Amino acid sequence: MAKTTRFKDFGKTQPLEDYTPLGFALNGEEFTCRPALPGALLLDMIRKADSDSGGMAAEAITDFLNSSLEESDAEKFQALIADPDQIVQMETLGEIVGWLVEQYTTRPTKVRSRSSNGRSTGGRTSTDTSPVEE
Repeated sequence: MAKTTRFKDFGKTQPLEDYTPLGFALNGEEFTCRPALPGALLLDMIRKADSDSGGMAAEAITDFLNSSLEESDAEKFQALIADPDQIVQMETLGEIVGWLVEQYTTRPTKVRSRSSNGRSTGGRTSTDTSPVEE
């Protein structure tokens, strides 16, 4: 009797355009982030941030922010957080990183397209929020 191989096909990755745009504001400035990041980058950030070394944790946060921000906004963000006249506290940077990690670890929220039979496939995905009921 032949042995069967255990195997699972994990399908294809989501195209970058399937992710909704992502951004945030700080001190009145808006920053655009990449809509998604590779899982390996997130794992690396978590590994470094969980280190006993404060320097490595700081490097993890800096690298993560630089990787998250669109290239056109990364320099503007670095100038803002280093500006001695506009103090951005470490706690605020931690909040930004925490929020971004949360956004990157959820599924995309793009409105689904119509199915091949022309009917809607259910609208929005499970990570969309519902409007507050009054």
